[in-house]
Amino acid sequence: MTELAIELFRCRSDNYGVLMHDPVSGRTASIDAPEEAPILAALERRGWHLTDIFTTHHHPDHVEANLALKAAFGITITGPVNEKDRIPGIDRTVGDGDRFDFAGHPVDVIETPGHTAGHVCYHLPQDGLLFSADTLFALGCGRLFERPARDMWTSLAKLAALPDETKVYFGHEYSLSNARFALTIEPGNQALVDRAAAIESAVSQGNFTAPTTIGLEKATSPFLRPQSGEIRTLLGMETAEDWEVFAEVRARKDRF
Repeated sequence: MTELAIELFRCRSDNYGVLMHDPVSGRTASIDAPEEAPILAALERRGWHLTDIFTTHHHPDHVEANLALKAAFGITITGPVNEKDRIPGIDRTVGDGDRFDFAGHPVDVIETPGHTAGHVCYHLPQDGLLFSADTLFALGCGRLFERPARDMWTSLAKLAALPDETKVYFGHEYSLSNARFALTIEPGNQALVDRAAAIESAVSQGNFTAPTTIGLEKATSPFLRPQSGEIRTLLGMETAEDWEVFAEVRARKDRF
């Protein structure tokens, strides 16, 4: 199986755009479609022809370019079955546990309700790739717009169970704010302190902070570390359930 090529670029004010390309078949998928012009520029830069969009959720900043790109390329748009009526141009619906093929590469669908009710992530197990959109960010997670904290914690736990080396491409560049917040929740975590410094440096130089890895998030993100004794003590939640600790961390981030 050939290695997939990944092109990462910025869209809108803080979205990441991602193209995934199979060099043998020529198939190219855009993970979501935040903005037409940057996607077209990335395709031209790499000399790729768009064949697919894999939509993660219905928010406008992730589907805005669906119809324009479909008109230009005649692509197939795949998206979550539970949001099918809100995904422009959708051709194929997928749900939790589904697997489909992308140029010989298996793609597993992981339903991750929380940010939206039907949000899905796309996991390519043989390639060690996860496209997490607005469920999991570097040192963060999406706001809880359509489902409660307990559901989002269940979703994040699904992602945390993936292999540590899995590369995670997320939907927005929020890493600097997330790092500064994380240090207020677990200031004694040296791995987090070091990572926050690295993020400060990367952002100051205009570099991307994506991708991350599952292992790095489990070691540093307060949203994946409700078991941390330091976090529980700081929050005064020593005997709480994991999802309750997560809920308090998410609430504090909302106020940060």
